[in-house]
Amino acid sequence: MVVHEVDGMKVKSLGKALAILDCFIEKQPMGVTEISDRLSLYKSNVSDIVSTFVAAGYLEKDEMSGKYYLGLEALRLGRAAAEHNTFQSITSIHIRQIAQESGERVYLTIPRGYNVYYLDTADPSNETPFFPIAVTNDVDSLNTTSSGKVMLAYMPESFVDEYLSTPLTKLTDNTITDPDRMRMELLKIRSCGYAIDDMENAIGLTCVAVPLFNSEEELLGAISISGPSPRFTSNRIEEYVKLLKQHAQMIKQLL
Repeated sequence: MVVHEVDGMKVKSLGKALAILDCFIEKQPMGVTEISDRLSLYKSNVSDIVSTFVAAGYLEKDEMSGKYYLGLEALRLGRAAAEHNTFQSITSIHIRQIAQESGERVYLTIPRGYNVYYLDTADPSNETPFFPIAVTNDVDSLNTTSSGKVMLAYMPESFVDEYLSTPLTKLTDNTITDPDRMRMELLKIRSCGYAIDDMENAIGLTCVAVPLFNSEEELLGAISISGPSPRFTSNRIEEYVKLLKQHAQMIKQLL
């Protein structure tokens, strides 16, 4: 892939910058060398543009890998666009229906580099005194949540290998941080089509999630039901999985 001139584009340097930003739509995180090879640009040029995006908050650098992923300013821009976005507008209706049907908190999440980004949340009521909540714009590590694990299970193997080569975040004694154990977990998730966070993100909280795809089988994100662990019996989890899958299928048919 190389940078192509677009009719009417008068500022070529801006075109290069936008092409670099577009790379992160296809894959996150990415390094300067990888971007340079993909766009046939000089590494020094890519490095300068990437540094500018970092300074402006549109990209963030992972200090462990030295690679980059979309930053909060890019997400804010995306949220503004999402007001007219079919995916979010359709899914927003469904997560509110799920919250009412389940009586629990429901989340809509998307992948953001090595993290889960909370795009939307719905409550069956306005009172949620029992547990701390992840709110819109918050992030969590992929390995610590049911949403993160279920999205990771359907990501390209190359991304999974890359992610599991980095130290995995540990939040509780239940958090899976061993790469081999996580690989087994991902196989299990792909087999059954859902993931469970059994107090892996916070003690006292359990969460179950299913992936969201469009009609072309592209992974878009995940929806999950979360609540106090004592309420998440095996029977209740089975009911929640069925409910989530029903709504995920309806969402897929509309996208």
